[in-house]
Amino acid sequence: MSRTLLVVVFPIVIFFGCCLQAQTLNSIILDSATQKPVPYVTLQLNNRWTVSNEEGRFSFQLDNTIKETDSLLISCIGYGSIGKPLNEFTEGVILLAAKAIELNPVIVTNKNYTPEEILEEVEKNIGKNYHTGFAKKRIFLRETYYNNIIKTDYVLKKSTIKEFNKAFIDNLIREIPKSNTYYTEVLGDLYGGDDSEEQKLDLIKASELYDKSLEVNYEDLEEKFNKIIKENVKTDSYFKIKSGLFGTKVEGDELFEADVDSTDVAALNKKLEDEKKAKEDRKKFFAKYKRQTLGNLYGNLPIFKKTDFNVLFKTGRYDLVLEDFTYLGDAAVYVISFTPKRSEDYKGKLYINSDDFALVRMEFENVKNLRNFGLLGISLKEYLAKGQIIFTKGKDEKYSLGYYNIEKGLRAGIKRPLKIIEKNKNVKGRRKQNELSLKVDAAFGNRNRYELVVFDDTPISTSQYEAFKEHNKVLPTYMANYDPEFWKGYNIIEPNQAIKEFTSIDQETE
Repeated sequence: MSRTLLVVVFPIVIFFGCCLQAQTLNSIILDSATQKPVPYVTLQLNNRWTVSNEEGRFSFQLDNTIKETDSLLISCIGYGSIGKPLNEFTEGVILLAAKAIELNPVIVTNKNYTPEEILEEVEKNIGKNYHTGFAKKRIFLRETYYNNIIKTDYVLKKSTIKEFNKAFIDNLIREIPKSNTYYTEVLGDLYGGDDSEEQKLDLIKASELYDKSLEVNYEDLEEKFNKIIKENVKTDSYFKIKSGLFGTKVEGDELFEADVDSTDVAALNKKLEDEKKAKEDRKKFFAKYKRQTLGNLYGNLPIFKKTDFNVLFKTGRYDLVLEDFTYLGDAAVYVISFTPKRSEDYKGKLYINSDDFALVRMEFENVKNLRNFGLLGISLKEYLAKGQIIFTKGKDEKYSLGYYNIEKGLRAGIKRPLKIIEKNKNVKGRRKQNELSLKVDAAFGNRNRYELVVFDDTPISTSQYEAFKEHNKVLPTYMANYDPEFWKGYNIIEPNQAIKEFTSIDQETE
């Protein structure tokens, strides 16, 4: 695609004046030689920053504190940095040129550091280089979940309920979606430090994007199943569920939900109260889950000792190679590759600032299955974990997390016999009433991605941290299709094309 065409397709919308607070700077960043998008470029405007997505796209919210003469600083590993006033960005694309390596002679001649010595300096200077205490962070988290059914084989060995036959089960399997994608996004303020358990979250706004018609299919299947159960099973029965040597007991009343009499005011009020409580519980659960996710990401940063990425603290367990010198903006950085000697899980690259020995970027990928469980026909394999971590430098010359991107892949399977037996102790004769027996061979896959961008990181005191109390009342707004207006006025990481083009089969929204 020519540069001229890109200028037409990707215009930057900047209007300065009295309505500046409502404007957004949108663009795409390309390699000037290849014309290909440059991902994960850092952009700084005054004391704010963001990062381009994997397609090189970014957006910046502009408010009335921004002047047309303010400089936008753009930097990326291996490229020359760009810094110029906003009003000089007049084209719809931003081109980055690779930067020739012309290192300061002091860096080259002062000392010939080995990779081990460089990482020793990094570890030694962590306390000086990074914010590790309590801070208030404005965060945006996007999670992507892609689920697919790999295999659903079975053998029906016995069924005493005629409706539970092979045709019924085959129909159930056909109606279950073979794949689905779910996106959720949250914006909020995270209070905490380096302890993943000591996090507090103040949610501001949240969204979820998925095809609700797939959820309706599950409800239809459940309704069909329950109808058969109610017509063939006694309410005072109990069930023995067995799989090989293992078994459990389920009371029949757990499967039957009594209908509420519309004339029973007390029962109706109780149902309304239960629904209200369920909604409040969902708010608490939603906030708790997001807080735990953020805590896990923060607690696993490579600058902390209790991390999966332990290369800074266990250098002897890795083969380290000083591969290159390059630039991140105007800062010269060492590029060190690491691969496990024996049992460690990850390989990757570290980018170390040659001036202050701060780790500014890390790229990682697992070299083996992180989990590989298999027992009695049940299997779980975590086969993928790869991503990038970027640290940004503040005005106080200290670094903090700016961007964290990790993609995980899991595969689960079950290959076991399954038997469900209805028993009833209140009938004459045999207690056994019905039986369903199958042999199941199924497999499921998940690809999950977590993208966290930190727009602001402000240190706070212990008393400020302790004084903040969570009062989350936010539930995600459902979207059947991506709505570009939803996050208008807020800084987020630009969505990729797959999100922008997401369309539900069922267009109806709540």
